Amino acid sequence: MQYKQSHELQEFSRLYRELDGFYHILAMRSGLSDSAFLILYAMIEFGEGCLQKEIANLYSISPQTVNSSVRTLEKKGYIYLEAGKKRDMHIYLTDLGKQIIKERLDPIVEFENSIFKAMPPNESQELLRLTRKYLDLYRQKLNIVSSED
Repeated sequence: MQYKQSHELQEFSRLYRELDGFYHILAMRSGLSDSAFLILYAMIEFGEGCLQKEIANLYSISPQTVNSSVRTLEKKGYIYLEAGKKRDMHIYLTDLGKQIIKERLDPIVEFENSIFKAMPPNESQELLRLTRKYLDLYRQKLNIVSSED
């Protein structure tokens, strides 16, 4: 049995890989591994005190990968952990971590915001709407419950 990807699927897959590649480049330019970059990036979104499982869910990466990167960032002195309920460990930035975010990640967030601002609001909203729809259909076909549910 032979299956062939539609032209649209090929193009979507290529675009996804290219965008993912951009984040790899941004992480490398920041002097961080991809997963360390995502953890610090998540700290911007969630704020201090977030949980490893929140980061894993947000970026669809394994808890083991998050834990490993958190340990590395902790050894570098960028973050520290505080116990929460049960086995939950809350992540906080050290002064060095705050400096890293300010110098390396804040400019990236500003850059990304400028990209969305360069698009007319109706186009950026349509991009988000259609991407959500694609992901919802994908979840349905895989019988996966949304992390937003």
